[in-house]
Amino acid sequence: MKKATQVIILFGLVSLFGDLIYEGARSINGPYLETLGASAAAVGFFMGFAEFCSYGVRLVSGFLSDRSKSYWLFIFIGYGLLIAVPLMSLTGIWQTAVMFIILERIGKALRGPARDTVVSMASSKIGTGLGFGITEVLDQLGAVAGPLILTGSLLLAGGGYRKGASAYQSAYALMWFPLVVLMACVAIAYFRVKDPTRLEHSDEIVPPSDKLPRIFWLYTAFTFVSTTGFVNAVLVGYHFKIKGMFADAFIPLLYAIAMAADAIAAIVIGKAYDIFKNRRPGKTGGLSVLIAIPILTMMMMPCVFSGSQALAIFGMVLWGVIMGAHETVMRSGVADLTHLKKRGTGYGIFNTSYGLALFAGGALMGLLYGISLAALITAAVVIECAALAVFLVMRREAIARTV
Repeated sequence: MKKATQVIILFGLVSLFGDLIYEGARSINGPYLETLGASAAAVGFFMGFAEFCSYGVRLVSGFLSDRSKSYWLFIFIGYGLLIAVPLMSLTGIWQTAVMFIILERIGKALRGPARDTVVSMASSKIGTGLGFGITEVLDQLGAVAGPLILTGSLLLAGGGYRKGASAYQSAYALMWFPLVVLMACVAIAYFRVKDPTRLEHSDEIVPPSDKLPRIFWLYTAFTFVSTTGFVNAVLVGYHFKIKGMFADAFIPLLYAIAMAADAIAAIVIGKAYDIFKNRRPGKTGGLSVLIAIPILTMMMMPCVFSGSQALAIFGMVLWGVIMGAHETVMRSGVADLTHLKKRGTGYGIFNTSYGLALFAGGALMGLLYGISLAALITAAVVIECAALAVFLVMRREAIARTV
């Protein structure tokens, strides 16, 4: 138990610095791309594609991490590619900036399944929901700190309400220092736990077919549909800037607020997941909390695009809560629905579906944004209603597995 907790905290610290870097960058990527002359359709498409890379590549990295058990190799390379963030300070062309954003997302894809598998091994000792909740809280400390640091950088840059490219480039350059600290933390974690497979000893019998269960595929389908109707933060930030709703320096602060809401929601939702999970045999009871995701998404969308500052701020809080659910329950569910032997593969398949949803949703929302906000919001509500229908089918399957 003690060593498992240490592993979770170590990975939480690694994720803290990782989130400080890439979530800080994500808080200003939208306004920066607008400053460089990118269109809303281009932002929606390429940011959706970047998120697809972030999750789609995990199908391969998850499978390879399962086969090779070289979890640390994927973790080192994946975190190392965060160098793309400070490199954003060296470009003034939006196409090059997009390339760096995609490269950073590929790095997340390489490390994701390996990291989540290791955390799930350690979390088996204390509860998967709580384990992922703890790491998510530490994640979000970095996710709050990153945007706040860049908010301060933009404020110190001066230059009035709308900033030029140089102010953003100076902000990106600040990320060199946390990158060095991050890689040092990864090295410490490696020397502390070189063989993470010893953290979990499962007595579960692998099914003769060695296939992923039907409930896993329904769970993946629900995630795909609900995520398709969820708008990415880059397009929201783009909207805030192009409409002049907030000063440039305040936009990353809004993102920091969303990340704070994410951190609080993560530990609460993670604990709730464990409580519901333990009420039903088969580890499927916790899936009931997923109903909150489509409902909150339908509430959030009209708020962030309302044109009202107060509603926009409230919408960003809801956005953070939804992300907290994505980062805890969705990752915990994969661990509880798959055997350790297939877990990296399970994470790879799940995250590929998640990435496809982000890509499709990002491209769709970017396209609809150029048509009308009413069309964008209507499409999101319709998609989330479909997600509720898939949830009901998944819930029936979960109940049937316990009968």
